[in-house]
Amino acid sequence: MYHSWELCSYTSTSTIHSISMTSAEELQLLGAASGVSPYVIRVQMALAVKGLSYEYIPEDVQRKSDLLAASNPVHRKVPVLLHAGRPVCESLVLLEYLDDAFPTNNNGSGAPSVLLLPVAPRPRALARFWAAFVDGTLFPSCLGMLKRTAPQERAEMVEATLRALGHLEGVLAEVVGEEAPFFGGRAVGFLDIALGCYLPWLEVVGRLAGVAPPLLDAAGRTPRLAAWAERFRAAEPVGALLPAADKVEEYVTTVLYPKWNAAAAAAASAGN
Repeated sequence: MYHSWELCSYTSTSTIHSISMTSAEELQLLGAASGVSPYVIRVQMALAVKGLSYEYIPEDVQRKSDLLAASNPVHRKVPVLLHAGRPVCESLVLLEYLDDAFPTNNNGSGAPSVLLLPVAPRPRALARFWAAFVDGTLFPSCLGMLKRTAPQERAEMVEATLRALGHLEGVLAEVVGEEAPFFGGRAVGFLDIALGCYLPWLEVVGRLAGVAPPLLDAAGRTPRLAAWAERFRAAEPVGALLPAADKVEEYVTTVLYPKWNAAAAAAASAGN
């Protein structure tokens, strides 16, 4: 079923991230000032795994800068990577771009850079497929558990989330069957990062939605995924980039809930 893994003026406070490097002359990452965006964290993880230095420029997504508007005029969203001043957008696109643009690291040493995607066409296609599934199916249904207020609708979102996790459990079963600890094999790869950036969100949303046992259920539904999540959290350098669950929960309760409530009120008012 799962197909075997053959495997603009702008002023901001910015930070230089040096991952075994001495400078960040080529790369700038426009990210969220909140520090909890899974899409921004995903790119930070990829940059860290590949050993690339970059400058981090935090954006207030409520008051978008001229730099962000000019760099991503279509969606005006983060993350945006500026490579020698030229923007590239969308987190999964950025992961592929980093593989293509940086076969070696960017400190001038010429040392090889880790590849996130498999080299062979079929495993590459499968990694892309399941990463798109995570973004297009798993996470929307997960957030839907909080956005839906009607009990039946919320129950449907819980079921959809558990079903999506079940698919990923099946994919991982094939990899673990080959004694590989990660979706990427022996090391963290493209799909690991695509899913791993959501781990604090899965924890927080499940707790706020009152899901029991947890979404990643070590004793029941998803033992392999739960074990994989523990390995991912412990893996360097990606684990250190995951935000604390309390920080994600604060963002949900102080930013997302008010935003969703305001949208629901506006829709109700328009319907009257």
